[in-house]
Amino acid sequence: MLPFIQTLGYDVFNPAEIVPEFIADVGIKKGEKVDFAIMKDGCAIVLIEAKHWKQELDNHDGQLLRYFHVCKAKFSVLTNGVEYRFFTDLVETNKMDAHPFLEFDITAITDLQIEELKKFHKSYFDIASIMSSASELKYTAALRAILASEFKAPSESFVRFLAKQVYTGPVTDKVVFQFSDLIKKSLQHFLSEMISDRLKSALDQEEQVQKEAAGIAAFEATTAIQNPEKEKVIETTDEELEGFYIIKSILRRLVDPNRITYRDAQTYMAILLDNNSHRTICRLYFNGKKKSIALLNTEKKEVKHEIRDLDDMYQHTDALSATVGTYLELKS
Repeated sequence: MLPFIQTLGYDVFNPAEIVPEFIADVGIKKGEKVDFAIMKDGCAIVLIEAKHWKQELDNHDGQLLRYFHVCKAKFSVLTNGVEYRFFTDLVETNKMDAHPFLEFDITAITDLQIEELKKFHKSYFDIASIMSSASELKYTAALRAILASEFKAPSESFVRFLAKQVYTGPVTDKVVFQFSDLIKKSLQHFLSEMISDRLKSALDQEEQVQKEAAGIAAFEATTAIQNPEKEKVIETTDEELEGFYIIKSILRRLVDPNRITYRDAQTYMAILLDNNSHRTICRLYFNGKKKSIALLNTEKKEVKHEIRDLDDMYQHTDALSATVGTYLELKS
């Protein structure tokens, strides 16, 4: 558990940040303890209950619920080291929800889940921002579960709803029976076609990227032969990567984070949409003494803005969003 907490930027050896065996008195029960509490300004902000990796988590959230009720922490985590479940109080204030708003398997975590988890990092922790995302994640997960169930076995109400859109007569039980199989097949065909289209689009993009990469490689090879003394190794720094992740975090509400990529060069890192150099979002100049982010104006010319700290990048949220919005409009 401690390596996970360290990954979130907290000093596990600092009692002002991490308190093991955190005492949370519950009613007449005194000395009740939570495995870990992440602290801020002397108050617990996240409670963590850790179980053995072989244990199922379904029967252990009641303990956290009791602690949550008497503590000021807005978030709690239940984990067995493999599966992680994050809770808050969206339904009723100061009462932990019955269902987590975020859960993942650490061995199969996705980029989107990483972006959500990053909000719990010490550098970016903001209760309002997390609560906003928590509400969205909760209902998105619920809707996905409903859609998955309907796609697998359409319910009678779902069949009636769709049948009314195309059938002119009364939707009787007989019509529902006839349409049930038709709707199931239609959904399957729709999913197959959508996956096929996405796959074709991905292959086309990959082919284009390979062509561009081949052209760049040929150009660089020629340049290296002509100017061998100028050949340099491009090194992507941790700071550049952190800047890249900040851009992904800023734009995640507009576009799938997986569509945002980067290409590093000797003097700057280019942040791209769909790995397309014609869809440059911005450039990060972090290699010199002064750091700057370069945005593109309406004429596609660079406008550099000096940043003293990586958090300054959030000041350009509107401009970054406008650039991506323009690309999305062009594609549509």
